[in-house]
Amino acid sequence: MKLQQRYNRPVEIAPGIHWVGFHDTYSNFHCNPYLIVEGDKAVLIDAGSRADFPVVMRKILQTGIAPEQIVALIYQHTDPDLCGSMANMVDLCANRALTILSDRENNFFLSFYLEREKRSLIQPLDDQGMAFSFNGRELHFFKTPFAHTAGSLVTYDSQTRTLFTSDLFGSYSRQWDLFLRLDDECRACDAYDSNGPCVYGKPYCPMTDLLSFHRNVMPSEKALRHAMAVIGGVEASMIAPQHGSIIDQKKDITFLTDCLARLEGVGIDGL
Repeated sequence: MKLQQRYNRPVEIAPGIHWVGFHDTYSNFHCNPYLIVEGDKAVLIDAGSRADFPVVMRKILQTGIAPEQIVALIYQHTDPDLCGSMANMVDLCANRALTILSDRENNFFLSFYLEREKRSLIQPLDDQGMAFSFNGRELHFFKTPFAHTAGSLVTYDSQTRTLFTSDLFGSYSRQWDLFLRLDDECRACDAYDSNGPCVYGKPYCPMTDLLSFHRNVMPSEKALRHAMAVIGGVEASMIAPQHGSIIDQKKDITFLTDCLARLEGVGIDGL
């Protein structure tokens, strides 16, 4: 089955967690918003760009969730590919209890996505103990400053041990699938950071796109190392980034965390 047909509907990646994303074939970039559902309430993480809004909302509806059941929009940094549809989401959700959650460092910039009278919806996670609960489901937030903006953060669903990492673990993914699963040869390879062909003769190396993405998007080696130290301290069984592919094998999470912590030539350090 073609990728477009396989992923033209939401995908439940863990109990109560739905990928409601979008593969932009024009730019070959992948928008990965996630809807977390608990009972009659839902939370949407990194809702996507304005152009993505029709596809994302259609997939939300296909999960059986109505817009007014969304009680929180979480934005893990301030880029328009995550936040561009914010005004659309707020207008369609029409929920008086709706809140927009992000790090305090982000909220000034997030306010420019909304009309002035709606900016009071934006609340700093710092004032809520870096946690949010809905229908008994707990989300916890961890700051990853300058990875890649000052207010960047990651979100942890303790029920499924899923860590939503925004741009961290993202990739340009010239060949894309929703899940990235490395084999033993990939994890044992010591040449994945070269620009040459795969030493095992494989037609595509996903590591090349993943490492290139982090070198271009993250500002420095120090910021990326700090973020990996934060993530290494979280007991995650699944990594769900905003771009690229979901990582659902523990050995791949460990391997990639170590690779990114050691990555050189990141951002300004590559000059």
